[in-house]
Parts: sequence; structure tokens; C-alpha cells
Amino acid sequence: MRKEERYRKVIDYFEREMPVAETELHYSNPFQLLVAVILSAQCTDKRVNMVTPSLFEAYPDAAALAKATPEEVFQYVRSVSYPNSKSRHLVGMAQGLMERFGGEVPDDREQLQTLPGVGRKTANVIASVVFNQPALAVDTHVFRVSNRIGLTYRSRTPLQTEQELVKHIPEEKIPIAHHWLILHGRYVCTARKPHCEQCGIAEYCQHYCSSHKEQ
Repeated sequence: MRKEERYRKVIDYFEREMPVAETELHYSNPFQLLVAVILSAQCTDKRVNMVTPSLFEAYPDAAALAKATPEEVFQYVRSVSYPNSKSRHLVGMAQGLMERFGGEVPDDREQLQTLPGVGRKTANVIASVVFNQPALAVDTHVFRVSNRIGLTYRSRTPLQTEQELVKHIPEEKIPIAHHWLILHGRYVCTARKPHCEQCGIAEYCQHYCSSHKEQ
């Protein structure tokens, strides 16, 4: 199957079967989403959603968080992965928002990446989810699934994967495509043992077709 045909069939499937696909992180505004995405690095959304309610109650906006110390924030996020560094990043991020952006989350990805704890993936999530820009964040799920399906089988880095996906996915579908691939990887195309028997795109999947051809 040619790559263009695979993309078309995969996109058609997700549009039909998953017309609504959103982040599973809980948030009420751009600031809260930025906090949650920083905390979600190498950590499950479920765990992040367990700690953010009390964190947001204590620090409802950038102004409040900017006045906190990393040690104070640590008490709220101690159960997530790498709580020490994330506590420092959150305080630094809030201080950056106050000092350079008037306490508001910027819509520019380059500006976002000047904030502590905000890399390309996090900036792409904010640009996509909050501002509906054609940005596609590549996390472990997106990297694994897109390679396994055969959408980006020659890509070796998250950046290469992002560039390949963005090149082939129609611009208006890029924001939701991020969630399609994440959710598919989280619940169907899992890391250790993909549930191919439950997968609606198995017949378009390079991994599935190759493994069954060998049997």
C-alpha cells in the first residue's frame, strides 16, 4: 500500500469512528493546561488529573504560582514523575509568564519554548489545543503508533515524525490527528501487546500486514 493511500484510509477511519477526540487532561483555561502538560511528561494523564485539583486551588493563576517556591509546589506534585524538577519548572514558567507575557499564555510556539519546562512537544500541545493551530505534538504514543502503522516508518526522531505527519495530514485535521494517534496508542495500539484484533485500521497497518504475511 502506498503511503498516500494509507494516510487517506487511516484519516477516513478516525474521522468516522472518532469525530470528537480531545486531551484527557483536566483543565479550565490555558494556564491550567500548560501546567498539566508540563506535569504529564513521562507521567500518565490519570496521575496528573489526581494532583491538579488541589494544585489549581492553591495556585489558580500565573500570578499566584509565580510567588510560590519549588518546595511549596513539590508538596502538591510529589506523586508525579520527577517532582523536584517539575516543581522548579512550574514556578519558573509562571514567573516567565508574569515577567514577559503579562501572566497570559502566548499563542506563539517559539515564545512558549522560552518558558522553563516547555519544549517543542508541550508548545505544540498548547498551540493545537488552546489556539487550534496546525501543530502536532509527538509524544511516545504518537511516535510509536505512527511508526508502527507505517505513516512514518523511516522517521527516527520525534521531530522527523512530526514533520512527516504534518506533511501528509491536511492542515485543518492536524490538531485532532494528535489526539487520534494518542488515544489509539493508549487504548488499542499499546506498546507491549497491540490489540490488533480490536483495531479498525489493522488492514491498513504496515506492522499488522507484515506480521500476518510472515505467518
